[in-house]
Amino acid sequence: MKYNILVIGGTGKTGRRVADRLVQMGENVKIGSRSGNPVFNWEDPSSYAPALRGMDRAYIVYYPDLAVPGAKDAISKLLEAALSEGLDKVVLLSGKGEKEAEACEEIVANSGLNYSLVRASWFNQNFSEGAFLDFVLAGHVALPLADAQIPFVDADDIADVVTKVLLDDSFNGQTLTVTGPRKMTWTEVADALAEGIGKSIQYQPISIEEFKSGMKQAGLPDSYVWLFGYLFDEVLGNPENQDISHDIEKVLGRKAIEFKDFVSKTKETGVWSQSIPHSI
Repeated sequence: MKYNILVIGGTGKTGRRVADRLVQMGENVKIGSRSGNPVFNWEDPSSYAPALRGMDRAYIVYYPDLAVPGAKDAISKLLEAALSEGLDKVVLLSGKGEKEAEACEEIVANSGLNYSLVRASWFNQNFSEGAFLDFVLAGHVALPLADAQIPFVDADDIADVVTKVLLDDSFNGQTLTVTGPRKMTWTEVADALAEGIGKSIQYQPISIEEFKSGMKQAGLPDSYVWLFGYLFDEVLGNPENQDISHDIEKVLGRKAIEFKDFVSKTKETGVWSQSIPHSI
């Protein structure tokens, strides 16, 4: 059976990958984005129902993060629209160890829809497609919490898990935690990037306040600065949130992608060979 599936955030790190996989499998995919047709805009609840119309299932990625103020209200309104439009199932991308995100998970679980929840650790792709790319290009990774041990997960692994649970109803009602196969400090990350890329990359420990100040000086919005402060202070700073999960193996029947393999594959794209932009 083929499904009509809305991928909200279908141009982002995981959404783009999920959409590509579903299309390759012959599913009918619609991208939910501000440039979509019809438009989907988290800040405009009137856009929810038109985007969901005619869909059977949806992958939900809230931007910028489920922890930010307003996320719970938006998720509630989205699920109300999904019920009214007759969707059968949703899969929500959530954050590992984020208490604020867990409130959104509860809204999904109590929505009356079939669902799966996918809690993800921090992405490998933060260093190639996201906030930390500039650090790699500059050869200078300046981040707080030098002692944090983070089980970085690959966006390709997340996409494979999401695609599987979207289509396989045996995962209905389950909460899956996706992490990489090992914990890494920032120093270990910098060393792995340096070795894989073949350039000098040094890690410099700084305070959370210094990091937030740097983001402000770079002109990033207050909501973005607040979010990273929350993630560093409340999420990465909690040792309980640094545990490794084996749910990727459980769902996919294979091991999670190693960070060094992410580096080797990404190096071939040339993303780390570009000129250095203004960094945080």
